[in-house]
Amino acid sequence: MTDTAHEKNCVVLRAENLHRWLGEDENRVHALKGVSLSLEAGKVHAVVGPSGCGKSTLLYLLGLLDRPDEGDIWLLGKHMTKASEARRTPVRNEHLGFVFQFHFLMPEFTAAENIMLPMRKLNRLTEIQMKERADQILQEVGLEDKGQRLAYHLSGGEQQRVAVGRALANDPGLILADEPTGNLDQQNSDSIFSLLCRLAGEKKQAVLIVTHNLDLARQCDHTFSLVDGNLT
Repeated sequence: MTDTAHEKNCVVLRAENLHRWLGEDENRVHALKGVSLSLEAGKVHAVVGPSGCGKSTLLYLLGLLDRPDEGDIWLLGKHMTKASEARRTPVRNEHLGFVFQFHFLMPEFTAAENIMLPMRKLNRLTEIQMKERADQILQEVGLEDKGQRLAYHLSGGEQQRVAVGRALANDPGLILADEPTGNLDQQNSDSIFSLLCRLAGEKKQAVLIVTHNLDLARQCDHTFSLVDGNLT
């Protein structure tokens, strides 16, 4: 199998030699120093490291929310590093799902309405299709009976499950999760992690979890360590 065919079948995102500087003049910090990695379909990957080591900076680059000062990023075989924002935005909406430590749900919206928000942004489904899709996702994340409940009436674990469901809305190839269990108790943390692992296996999605939780990271298929901007 050629490298190109292998990437098409297995590698969802590939990054090579990423550098990122933050700040200006004497306060300028070399946050990422030549980071390279590949994220495979159906696998759960973790990036671990202490606070301030560059984990979130890396996640923002891989999620096409920021640009590296040097290096290259390919998503589903397409070179995205220098792509215009007009091109990056629809790619982000369609192929990437984001889960954060704080769920960032719309509290006055129901669980189903929160999950439908990325679908509305992509604007490819009818209202009926979006509702059907939301119901399907609620079942996948174990909240089939909570779809019409307002987000602020849900427990912390349930809110994070809705956040995972929202990340799944457009059936992305890659889910990027920034400390997705950091704001939860142990039981809910284990539940959310198990959910992400199950979805990666069933849907053949690549999952990248950025975390400082070494116990969680050890359970992933691949673990990277980020220290002082260097990935090992």
